[in-house]
Amino acid sequence: MAISFGASAIGLVAKMPSGPGPIPDETIREIAAAIPPPVATFMLTSHTSVADIIEHHRRTNTNTIQIVDSLADGTYQQIREALPAVKIVQVIHVINENSIEGALRVSQSVDAILLDSGNPNLKVKQLGGTGRVHDWKLSRRIREEVSCPVFLAGGLNPDNVSKAIEEVEPFAVDVCSGVRTNGMLDIEKLERFFKAVFK
Repeated sequence: MAISFGASAIGLVAKMPSGPGPIPDETIREIAAAIPPPVATFMLTSHTSVADIIEHHRRTNTNTIQIVDSLADGTYQQIREALPAVKIVQVIHVINENSIEGALRVSQSVDAILLDSGNPNLKVKQLGGTGRVHDWKLSRRIREEVSCPVFLAGGLNPDNVSKAIEEVEPFAVDVCSGVRTNGMLDIEKLERFFKAVFK
């Protein structure tokens, strides 16, 4: 459905501590193999060890890894050496001014950063799919200061995505809960979302 409306990338959510839409690694691999080449396949991983991230990717075989938490062990360079054809997108959860420093720190080591509204500091980490909007002024500052493409996520939906694009001017937008009803993709919301993006 998403591809038919014009999606240029599909996010495939692996096991997460919270949030909607996780699917088994076997299903991620199956979907990634079936998606036509112009469309990117993003495997969303909550692993924080480079060794675990590399192993996770080998189980799913997507063309992009979206790291939704901070690296705790290893470097982006080690991922590149192990998986040279795979793109790396690092999620930055926009919480406060410190998020700008975090974005600047990783932006030269990854292919893109994605700004989201989770909170990895909670007892049960929130690493995406919260449905919350963060401060787009901070997102705009990050977009202006980093050297890599910036994707915007966090509480986007058919009613606010046009304003978000206008205020932040991201390279791309990412949506999850904003096009779901009762946890399932909603074709009417999806269509309205894409119409708002492309208007």
